[in-house]
Amino acid sequence: MLSVFLVTFPFFALVLCGYLATRRGVFPLPAIAGMNAFVLFFALPCMLYKAGSSLPFAQLMNIPTLLLYMLVQLLMVGGCVFFSRKGGLDWNNSASGALVTAFPNTGFMGLPLLVALLGEAAAGPAILSMLVDMVMTTSLGLALSRMDGAAGNIRPALGKALKGVLSNPMPWSILLGALASYQQWQLPVAIDKTVGLLASAATPVALFAVGAVLARSKMVQAEYAAPRSYVPLALVKLFVHPMLVLGLGHAAIALGLPMPPFAVLVLALVAALPSASNVTLLAERYGAHNGRIAHIILVSTALAFVSFSLAVSGFGEFFQ
Repeated sequence: MLSVFLVTFPFFALVLCGYLATRRGVFPLPAIAGMNAFVLFFALPCMLYKAGSSLPFAQLMNIPTLLLYMLVQLLMVGGCVFFSRKGGLDWNNSASGALVTAFPNTGFMGLPLLVALLGEAAAGPAILSMLVDMVMTTSLGLALSRMDGAAGNIRPALGKALKGVLSNPMPWSILLGALASYQQWQLPVAIDKTVGLLASAATPVALFAVGAVLARSKMVQAEYAAPRSYVPLALVKLFVHPMLVLGLGHAAIALGLPMPPFAVLVLALVAALPSASNVTLLAERYGAHNGRIAHIILVSTALAFVSFSLAVSGFGEFFQ
């Protein structure tokens, strides 16, 4: 357990640094947008390309792993929306809550953390889960959030969400990395070193940005959110989500399906990550209760320092 904490501590410490620096005014709020843009459009796509191009194609694009994670995400979004609607919330807030509960912080935190814990082989399932979340989970959540005025027609909202996905550089960098792996392409040395420099900046800047975004949500968000509206969803994210992956993964293995146990372990740890911080931007853009969304992210991130480390130890023993 101590060895796990020694690996996870620096990652959460960088998040805390970003949070404290922003709360104390050392890091100015207007700079957060620029830092996020650097991560989303430069550093993180380079990191995803480098990781994808260095892995065997079959390991990166494993169909059973893809289908398992897709099923889990459909159940997470569908279940959260169902219970939120039963509780009286509109489609917009139900879908936004489901999206933040189902969408783990794999890009900013999970990918480098899992590679540090489990080795380079963990990058394949983690990247595959990111592709599912950026294309399917996000599109489904945003489409459902538009159902209040759609008169039951989800197609226009889904089309708008898919257009947003196509403008995101991260899925393209994953696919380009997979293509480079399949074709065994090598970048010219000078370009490869440039991409490597940007990729190496992704992890520290992204983690600092997560803390800054969380601090900003506490500083500028005037909307009150009752604890009962966000604490249960934060707990679902950290505990129900990974257990759902484990349950379905082991059921697939028991049925004799070609499901690699290591991939199930990685996906379970991906699901045990806190909620992705960029969902607050989507909630704000589409008019959802952003205070509730920000609190889900904040609580899940704070609790994950302990819960994720416990999951690494517990799930690792479970697969031995």
